[in-house]
Amino acid sequence: MTMFRMNRRSVLAGAAATAFSARSMAQAQQPINIKIGVLNDRSGLYADLTGEGSAIAARMAAEDFGAAAKGLNVQIVSADHQNKPDVGANIARQWYDNDAVDVIADVPTSSVALAVNQITREKNKIFLNSGAATSDLTGSQCSPNTVHWTYDTYMLSQGTGGAMVKAGGDTWFFLTADYAFGHALERDTTAVVQRQGGRVLGAVRTPFPGTDFSSFLLQAQASRAKVIGLANAGGDTVNSIKQAAEFGITAGGQKLAGLLVFVNDVHALGLQTAQGLVLTETFYWDLNDSTRAWSRRFAPQRAGNMPSMVQAGVYGSVLHYLKAVAATRSKDAAQAMTWMKGNETDDPLFGKGTVRADGRKLHPAYLFEVKKPSESKGPWDYYKLLATLPAEEAFRPLSANACPLVRA
Repeated sequence: MTMFRMNRRSVLAGAAATAFSARSMAQAQQPINIKIGVLNDRSGLYADLTGEGSAIAARMAAEDFGAAAKGLNVQIVSADHQNKPDVGANIARQWYDNDAVDVIADVPTSSVALAVNQITREKNKIFLNSGAATSDLTGSQCSPNTVHWTYDTYMLSQGTGGAMVKAGGDTWFFLTADYAFGHALERDTTAVVQRQGGRVLGAVRTPFPGTDFSSFLLQAQASRAKVIGLANAGGDTVNSIKQAAEFGITAGGQKLAGLLVFVNDVHALGLQTAQGLVLTETFYWDLNDSTRAWSRRFAPQRAGNMPSMVQAGVYGSVLHYLKAVAATRSKDAAQAMTWMKGNETDDPLFGKGTVRADGRKLHPAYLFEVKKPSESKGPWDYYKLLATLPAEEAFRPLSANACPLVRA
């Protein structure tokens, strides 16, 4: 009798184990639906360097990863935040609460990104930031739900700001876009200038977005600073540089520091106007064979335009996230973030890297100079490489970080 009971228990236990195993296998094989919202500027001054191009990059990441074959049903949706924090916040809440969006990607305009950063944390979703620059996203405003992928104001100040001071530009005057990004970029660059023995002679806050920078440029010219730091981006940077040329500012001996310049901006300016600009990026389409191959697939989908580093960052961050979901077979934010921070990043655009505890993605940055027209070999051949900044030099060290996640 005892033997019968034991055998029966064994049979029942075996059946239960088999049933559990079958359920586990079924769950593992069941497709996972993932909805990614690309939130950015689709109609304003950042539309060329983010916009539809970022949505294209996200779709390319899903295709290149072979998401469908790996049991991931990926849907990409997009929306225009109009560079307004209230608009971006409302879209983020709608997406998370009503539209089953799991991840928000891109989000240029730091004031919008900071709002989305907070909402994402409240809703326990994931934010893959590529477009916003403020280093506060991995500093005082860091979140366990956010990865800051492409670049930030600390990196820009280390690259362009540091290079200009070393070249003799030891006095500065800033034209600063009057919102979170501009303030952070001025702050971080000022720290670099002063640390290297330079001085800031003044600064003026400019409306965002702006079209007429003449009065601000005249103030910068009157300061006699050796370097005029443009703490702005996109259309604001393009307009500032064009108007500075019209006033003969650079011809008079002052140098412009485009603290955030994208290849799309150089394309809009033309080499005749942009030649000689020193800038820092973490991606350039013509950097190596892998970046060239990917960019030549991207360009036909974007009317022949080469990708910006923001669009490249959307690709890289989405690809790493999809790897996390495929590996864990879960969309749980904590599980995905643990995997993303615990496993090396590897993609054809940024190469190998890591995601730190504060959410900062680490990879090299590159100091470029815009070519003269005579040096360019064809369309979009705009940069020559001056220096490579290793990740540990380009980005703020953890020892200097105000992120509560690091202190904890």
